[in-house]
Amino acid sequence: MIGFIRVELLIYDAQSLKEKRSVLKSIQTRLKQRFNVSVAETDHHDVWQRAELSLVTVSNDRAVCERELQKTLSLIDGDPKIERTVTDYEWL
Repeated sequence: MIGFIRVELLIYDAQSLKEKRSVLKSIQTRLKQRFNVSVAETDHHDVWQRAELSLVTVSNDRAVCERELQKTLSLIDGDPKIERTVTDYEWL
């Protein structure tokens, strides 16, 4: 089972692409270190206060994938620098 999540984020305090990248890099590093997921910025590359991250995890059990992805969303939601606006799930 492959679990895929696409999340759109708002980064309110970013006043430059450099600030945006700093916030995203921090989030991506924490997600990769704590969870069994792959993470990439997939859209809105040239917009300061908006980002899209795609997260993928693989397991032989859908429940395990769901749990892992829910934990990643909890970490994202717990970061005061960003706000999650749209979340799309896909199961393969």
